[in-house]
Amino acid sequence: MKRVIQILLALVIVALAYLVYDSIMKPVRFDQERKFRNDLVVERLKDIRSAQIAYKSINRSFAGDFDTLIDFIKTSQIPVVKMVPDPNDTTFSRSILDTIGFVPVIDSLYKNHKNFKAENIRFIPKTEGVEFEMKADFIERSNIQVPVFEVTVHNSVYLKGLDEQMIMNLSDKQEQNNLYPGLKLGSMLEASTDGNWE
Repeated sequence: MKRVIQILLALVIVALAYLVYDSIMKPVRFDQERKFRNDLVVERLKDIRSAQIAYKSINRSFAGDFDTLIDFIKTSQIPVVKMVPDPNDTTFSRSILDTIGFVPVIDSLYKNHKNFKAENIRFIPKTEGVEFEMKADFIERSNIQVPVFEVTVHNSVYLKGLDEQMIMNLSDKQEQNNLYPGLKLGSMLEASTDGNWE
């Protein structure tokens, strides 16, 4: 009988030790997976930013939807510009820009991306076909219409499948600090192409 009690106590001790270990490791595992997913989403947001900046340089506005942006990436070309001295300037202090050719946007922006597919730019990594929210418009600054855009993904979307309470805690902490509870690129309130992770 005494032997049975000792075995039961040993099992209880092992179970309690595992529960303590698991409670310590749970936030560590959450942070590791959150960082992994965060890095994937940030890379995709940087790709979107590159395309939006190129789009604006040609169209003087940002793309308001992914269909327009993807079509731009696949079919448009951007000029290759060379700076040359102004032949009419004897002091050689002025220069002019000379367009020497055009290069496809996809080759210019994404040539170092292995297996890049423009169609995938709209999708949030590690989700099953869920798209980023993107919008674009103009805001007035000093009586000038300034183009703006914003791309967002909420914590509950790109961290789906992880501990829900920890996701809610992360979102609450960000909201208490007046931050967007997720990842955000650009702004609809100011002329910015920065991400909130930077």
